[in-house]
Amino acid sequence: MMSLFEIAINAIDEYNKKDPNIEAENGINYPKEYLNSLRQSKWLEKLSPKASEALRIAARCQHIGRWEIGRDNYPPTRTGYLQWRTDLGKYHAEKSGHILQSLGFDNEIIDRVKQLNLKKNIKLDPEAQTIEDMLCLVFLEFQVEDFAKEHDKEKMLNIIQKTWKKMGEKGRAEALKITYSPSVISLLKEALAL
Repeated sequence: MMSLFEIAINAIDEYNKKDPNIEAENGINYPKEYLNSLRQSKWLEKLSPKASEALRIAARCQHIGRWEIGRDNYPPTRTGYLQWRTDLGKYHAEKSGHILQSLGFDNEIIDRVKQLNLKKNIKLDPEAQTIEDMLCLVFLEFQVEDFAKEHDKEKMLNIIQKTWKKMGEKGRAEALKITYSPSVISLLKEALAL
């Protein structure tokens, strides 16, 4: 019989499997946010093998339903981007809270997962910093290459510097272990003065 935690992870996975956007990994097609949630959990395991139940749930549902609020619904400006990210965070928190409530989780865990979804007090809350590190590591390992194809060099240097600034020491140490393409290595060296 599955534990309540396993039921929650299964419910989150089933929701993210509805993502119509597909991404391939190792020749297998996955719904994009389902694949991202697997990657997030994998990085969390590396960063914090003894993570709390709330942190493990928050890692899995960090971008739940992300495809339902499109970036194109907001102005193509920095302000529009920031509003989109804020609205997404609130949406992920509410969506995860609703799922956990429907499964019978107590309010303490629901509130903690929602707080971690919103990434409150990153530099003061070690679990929130772990969530931020996990997301940055997923970006660096799986997405930075595609970003580099879509943005000019100056924009990429800025993105990498902002990513690095958000990360804690543990996340940065893991980021330096990732195998990057030569073009990304060049960007990292320039952006971070490595």
